[in-house]
Amino acid sequence: REAIGNGLTVRPILNMVNHETNELFFENLEIPVENLIGEEGKGFKYILDGLNAERTLIAAECIGDGYWFIDKVTKYVNERIVFGRPIGQNQGVQFPIAKAYVNLEAANLMRYKACELFDAHLPCGTEANMAKMLAADASWEAANACLQFHGGFGFACEYDIERKFRETRLYQVAPISTNLILSYVAEHVLGMPRSF
Repeated sequence: REAIGNGLTVRPILNMVNHETNELFFENLEIPVENLIGEEGKGFKYILDGLNAERTLIAAECIGDGYWFIDKVTKYVNERIVFGRPIGQNQGVQFPIAKAYVNLEAANLMRYKACELFDAHLPCGTEANMAKMLAADASWEAANACLQFHGGFGFACEYDIERKFRETRLYQVAPISTNLILSYVAEHVLGMPRSF
């Protein structure tokens, strides 16, 4: 642990992706009144609004990753010749890549909807959550197709797939897990009882 100031301690968390991650400990931390942001007592609401922006930004990152995987695998399957023809000519190769692309496009539309609502200062928690989940799922689907059709080369560092594959897996569980998003939609959109 590294003490930053009176009442704040930071502990780095080593992890398998290329993101710096830290654990923060607040103990009797006093903040001067001149540092107050917004209205006192509304901090939690401000945090939730910030999380909507974060989810929308993470959705955009996942979508960018998904397009990277689709571009990478499409190029590869068009160039890789087996039995005298490109492997991308086979429907067993085409269909998973095409399905990943379709889901990526749909996730991108939800991301744009969340952004539009956020920019208009309208409630967007549902759309931000759904955009993040759809984008994370679509990126993971594209990553799986990319790795699958590169075969063993997908695990070789020179292709960069293994690195991005690890990174895109993160978004199934963080910054909010898919299960928490489904719980949110079930409770706040569909009116089901709280599950936890």
